[in-house]
Amino acid sequence: MPSTTMDANAIQKLYEVCKVSLSEKGPLSSESLDNVRAVLDMITPADVGLECEAEAVRVWRSPRALSRKRVFHSSPAIRYRHIYECKSFSIGIFCIPASSIIPLHNHPGMTVLSKILYGTAHVKSYDWIDTAESLNLSKVRPAKVVRDGEMSAPCGAMVLHPGEGGGNIHALKAITPCAILDILTPPYSSEDGRHCSYFRRCPRSDPSGVLLNRTKGSEFVWLEEYQPHDNFIIRRDLYAGPALKL
Repeated sequence: MPSTTMDANAIQKLYEVCKVSLSEKGPLSSESLDNVRAVLDMITPADVGLECEAEAVRVWRSPRALSRKRVFHSSPAIRYRHIYECKSFSIGIFCIPASSIIPLHNHPGMTVLSKILYGTAHVKSYDWIDTAESLNLSKVRPAKVVRDGEMSAPCGAMVLHPGEGGGNIHALKAITPCAILDILTPPYSSEDGRHCSYFRRCPRSDPSGVLLNRTKGSEFVWLEEYQPHDNFIIRRDLYAGPALKL
């Protein structure tokens, strides 16, 4: 069981290692990325003001769970607790109610480090498959699955990157209430061409078998961009952990 003792310096250490390791173009090096990941792996719910929620999730499926569910918001909305953002990186926490879904979305030209602080989530991620045909399609492109499984706290951080095998397009479904601490480098920026787009599967065939050969037997799908339904809501929430010393 992870420690419930708060380290007031933990989130400060994370900010400081991000500041010297990440740039407006992403990680300065693979070693820099490893340094950020090592500090992120040490963060606990107590370090960011989420110890009560984490304790409630530990007994979520037990007979005591009914009383513990009062800890969480009654609203089904996903909540985002903003911690910090600059041109090089952002740090924030997504608090996701059980059964809620963050639809399939991209991180164009970005590296993402995600640490699940409490709970269990199912993650499915994809890479684009570049083909001559896909380049001529304005909205529909083939993608292959690179990750499809659950992650439960405590566990190490997951890293998505723009290169092949990076799983830069992903969707999450909360199996239990969960919280995910995200670092984006560089962060989303419409003016810099890093806009968050959402995707869904659409029916399409591969009569020539070209894509099957390109994916070497891995599952592949066709994805089209779309606008999520109005009931998909992410609300800003108050960050309750230690303030950063900037």
